[in-house]
Amino acid sequence: MKLRNLFFILAITLFPALAWGQIHFGVTTAVNATFILDKGISEDPRYNSTMTYNWAPVGFNFGVDVGRKFGLQLESILSNQGQIYEVIDAAEQIAGQRNIDLQYLNVPLLFKFMNGSDKKARTNFNIGPQFSFLTQATESLQADAGVDYVIPEGMTYEDIQENFAQYGGTVIPGSTPDTYALESDFYAEIDKASNAFKNTEFQIAAAFGVDIDISRNLILSTQVRANYSLTDMTNEEAFNTVVSGNGSALLSERANLLVGVQLGLHYVIGGTRSFKGK
Repeated sequence: MKLRNLFFILAITLFPALAWGQIHFGVTTAVNATFILDKGISEDPRYNSTMTYNWAPVGFNFGVDVGRKFGLQLESILSNQGQIYEVIDAAEQIAGQRNIDLQYLNVPLLFKFMNGSDKKARTNFNIGPQFSFLTQATESLQADAGVDYVIPEGMTYEDIQENFAQYGGTVIPGSTPDTYALESDFYAEIDKASNAFKNTEFQIAAAFGVDIDISRNLILSTQVRANYSLTDMTNEEAFNTVVSGNGSALLSERANLLVGVQLGLHYVIGGTRSFKGK
């Protein structure tokens, strides 16, 4: 979706609320655990996923509370995402690393449902669409020579040999019929410029949080946040066999899942709820 179309949708959604809602704006940051959901990788015996945490350095938000129980919130946050996989040899030892490193500008429009209380601490639930614009992307694979790797189910030694050759690697037979080895240490990399990653993703964002009034005009927001991509994050079967063995059989669509904790500081025009009546 083009940026001008996105801004048009946001404008017709937010502007009517500005006339009769309470406005707040501020800054936000988050720490996230991110997961790349790819069936081909998860079923390949050569890869072991690890818990990968990233800091989303900074973001901005603008919101309108329409009444006491409903609001709209627009955010823009720069988010570092991706996942690290261990490369596992036939003896189930770590023999390398595969790394997916991504950075997105996330723009969620959240529908905010609040409990309507005037207390200093109030719970809320948020859900809405999110557009994610890819700013940086790198996918790399490093594997050690001199060890045996299991040939994934549905592939042959010849498939492995042909596919590694595309990236400058040389494959030799392993010590058993169902394994292969690398003649020398192997490294391959693709990036955003290779057109292997989609520049825009459509996602669903949801959050459960607590707003805490800390002064007459300031609110501290705490949230448990999750984002899930509804569109494939890859453009084509780039990096096909190095990533998952067989491009046609094992490389599947990839989804992006993020779960994290987000903190924000908001300035409320006219005063926060708990201080407003004092």
